[in-house]
Amino acid sequence: MHKISLFSTLALATATLAAPVHATTYELVTASEVEWQHLNPARGDKSPGAGTLWGDRNGSQATGYLLRPTDGFQSPPHIHNVSYRGVVISGVIHNDDPDAARMWMPSGSFWTQPKGEVHITAAKGNNTLAYIEIDEGPYLVKPASEAFDNGERPVNVDATNLVWLSASDLKWNSTAAKDAGIALLWGTNQPGQLRGSLLKLPAGFQGELRSEGDELRAVIIQGQPGYRPANTQAQTRLSPGSYFGALGESRHSLITNSDTLIYLRSDAQVQIRTAK
Repeated sequence: MHKISLFSTLALATATLAAPVHATTYELVTASEVEWQHLNPARGDKSPGAGTLWGDRNGSQATGYLLRPTDGFQSPPHIHNVSYRGVVISGVIHNDDPDAARMWMPSGSFWTQPKGEVHITAAKGNNTLAYIEIDEGPYLVKPASEAFDNGERPVNVDATNLVWLSASDLKWNSTAAKDAGIALLWGTNQPGQLRGSLLKLPAGFQGELRSEGDELRAVIIQGQPGYRPANTQAQTRLSPGSYFGALGESRHSLITNSDTLIYLRSDAQVQIRTAK
């Protein structure tokens, strides 16, 4: 993971009194740089691959990682000790009760899995990939016999059932491209509270994402945008599964040559500005 700190100095309050200096740490992991491990080491090669994008799946903190199952994969019934949410990047994925009819979710679909609930996960496709996110760790796989009800209920939303809002209709995005769209997935828009959404940018978009919050995490779901953080002039082409983010106030320039879908996790409203 690339990490670079950008110092933004606030204006002097007086000739002799300077405001404090705050550091923004930018992060970038391209899909080709992901380091793969077994999601469940106990199952060895029968386990899907897992590649951490940010955080630490084996630690106690929030984490985002990629899930890479093989074509035809189906897990045995099991539970997890923590809840998670997922977004399908490629291929199709089914995640539900062991006896549920198959509901194959394509790219851009969103689902949640409550901790303690028995379920199976299955996949079809030679290049199936999904983004998985937890708010606390460690992420563990446990037998179905240890199931419990924590009060949460699962959500499966096919990509065709997402509700899209025009980004320019949102009061904090009045300058956004009219063809840009946002689908709100989870959380709240209250200041300082975490929330997740999907951002849809049209081909030919040139602009930037701006965040005044303490955290922004972004994962490319579809498209291959050119990306440049505010602390460099170098542009990087990001393929699906790539991640960029920042801790602290940040700006991220994007140029798209095809329709692009990006998952966003933030604790503040993300502004979408077109280039002038």
